Amino acid sequence: MTATPFSGIRLLTAPGEVMVPRPATQKLIDVAAERIGDRPALVADVGTGSGAIAVALALRAPRARVWATDTSAAAVNLARANVARYGLGDRVDVQHADLLEGVPGGLDVVVANLPYLPESLRPKRPHLASEPAAAVFAPGDGLGPYRRLLAACGSMLAPDGAVAIQLHRRVLTWEASELMSVAQAA
Repeated sequence: MTATPFSGIRLLTAPGEVMVPRPATQKLIDVAAERIGDRPALVADVGTGSGAIAVALALRAPRARVWATDTSAAAVNLARANVARYGLGDRVDVQHADLLEGVPGGLDVVVANLPYLPESLRPKRPHLASEPAAAVFAPGDGLGPYRRLLAACGSMLAPDGAVAIQLHRRVLTWEASELMSVAQAA
């Protein structure tokens, strides 16, 4: 394990087991933190990895309650260690789960930085070889995890909630009211 600087903090990371947080993810945190402001909020960080987004958001939005999920047991253990490292155990709950399983509804914000590169690109991306493949690549066109997430968000968001995702270093957002048409188009 190593400590990696991210969003003004130092997170424990495990190269090869979870994706190392990248500076581009800061924009996702900024968008979500701006949306939350200083009000109480229910937030889900889907595909939490090391817990970078969940921890950074909880620190930036001290009235937010965050649920962080990941399908990787190694990621869940690391995220829990980072939550404990910053004393956020009373506001950040890390679960070994797929997407929003076990997360309560009425979410104000859902954030995600899921795998989105097609598996077929793996040989053409040698610079990502040290990252866990499941955190970077997905079958088919690579967007299946995001399609599943957007479909799941429809019933989980508060009426005025929103989803923010990172895709190719960009942050895309949707209001709860827009999700039905987005999920159908995806």
